[in-house]
Amino acid sequence: MVNGIIIIPTFNEIENIERIIRNVFSQRRKFHILVVDDNSPDGTATRVRTLQAEFPERLFIEERVGKQGLGTAYIHGFKWALKRDFEYIFEMDADFSHNPNDLVRLYNTCKRDGADVAIGSRYITGVNVINWPMNRVLMSWLASRYVRFITGMDIQDTTAGFVCYKRRVLETINLDKIQFVGYAFQIEMKFKAHLHNFKILEVPVIFTDRTRGTSKMSGSIISEAVFGVIKMKLKSLFNRKKV
Repeated sequence: MVNGIIIIPTFNEIENIERIIRNVFSQRRKFHILVVDDNSPDGTATRVRTLQAEFPERLFIEERVGKQGLGTAYIHGFKWALKRDFEYIFEMDADFSHNPNDLVRLYNTCKRDGADVAIGSRYITGVNVINWPMNRVLMSWLASRYVRFITGMDIQDTTAGFVCYKRRVLETINLDKIQFVGYAFQIEMKFKAHLHNFKILEVPVIFTDRTRGTSKMSGSIISEAVFGVIKMKLKSLFNRKKV
């Protein structure tokens, strides 16, 4: 029985989407894939629908109207997965910055090692990032240090987007109360899992920057993360029962 599903949000990933799907399906452990596409004008969704004929009952797609943000795409995917029988629900990018070969390691960290949340971590064993300029590596590393300081989480890579959640984590967190829509969404999900005392383990991975397609990072996304973390922490002090 296939009990794990990989949620892949997409916007203009035509150069990557078929390769990432085939790579995931070539892993020794079988997974399903749900692509959540935000109306990509480059034909990403069309390519996925074509591949569905080759991978019936393993490949799914949800198409949304307009570009609504990474966080809302994952929330959409989480709710879709929770309506079905999946026990392990993954987040993964389409651009190969997350290596599909590491999926089994994240799965085993939850299945065998008892983690409720397994994080593919760039910083648990030093700095494992390829093809990023030094200023971006430094910014990302400092951002994680900043988040750790503000939130008190014992997590080295707080902004990581390569994650496996056990079903009960997503059932416990009030997904309708998640506020961030950009990359700060990753921080908020970890923080709420932390507040609920779920067991969070980090798995060392090598992060490789995309070689095809265009990055979705922007100044507003960074601002959301920097200023939103303080607001999130303060709110938790007064409304812990509502997380």
